[in-house]
Amino acid sequence: MSESTDVNVNDPNRPNELHETRVMVVDDHPMWRDAVARDLAAAGFDVVATAGDGPEAVRRAHAVTPDVLVLDLNLPGMPGVQVCKELVGANPALRVLVLSASGEHADVLEAVKSGATGYLLKSAGAQELIDAVRRTAAGDPVFTPGLAGLVLGEYRRLATDPLPATSDEPKAPQLTDRETEVLRLVAKGLSYKQIAERLVISHRTVQNHVQNTLGKLQLHNRVELVRYAIERGLDDA
Repeated sequence: MSESTDVNVNDPNRPNELHETRVMVVDDHPMWRDAVARDLAAAGFDVVATAGDGPEAVRRAHAVTPDVLVLDLNLPGMPGVQVCKELVGANPALRVLVLSASGEHADVLEAVKSGATGYLLKSAGAQELIDAVRRTAAGDPVFTPGLAGLVLGEYRRLATDPLPATSDEPKAPQLTDRETEVLRLVAKGLSYKQIAERLVISHRTVQNHVQNTLGKLQLHNRVELVRYAIERGLDDA
């Protein structure tokens, strides 16, 4: 990390849910990996495992089932995007926060398409990382400033090239009015917290609506959900 953590683990204002959030850190540089794990543990997260290469990351993640995976992209044995794709495919509830030295647009977009919830550069400070992991665990998209607009732009580009329809494609499932309302706000790029404030409902209720919508539409992650919404013009409604 670029700075040491200044988090007070005894701070009464620190969210109580942190100790319930299971985090796994994957990076091929031992000193960096240990520093990140140490900062997160000091902040109150339950760091359940670390890994130094792709195959090891997949094996350990299957074994310990973390809530949040803090993942580097440049890994020996298996690229980080493939690790992300495999683990999110097996467990759609997994949140993946990419922590990378690369700010290249192609890397960011590839990570998001593989199922990553957020993307943070390694130049971020310890407190920024801690906040990002907390928000990622809550289901919010977290991006280094300047990258969020890039990702939303890619959602829109994908929506102009929809997947081909098949002759036996089933009728689209019916969403409730509230689910449609939440979906529309997700497509506009709002975080779950912002949606909860906008609709005057709890953060947990927003998460439940999103999970129900994913199940009804047979989608796997937020990327696919936003694409679905933009294809139907919900972001302009």
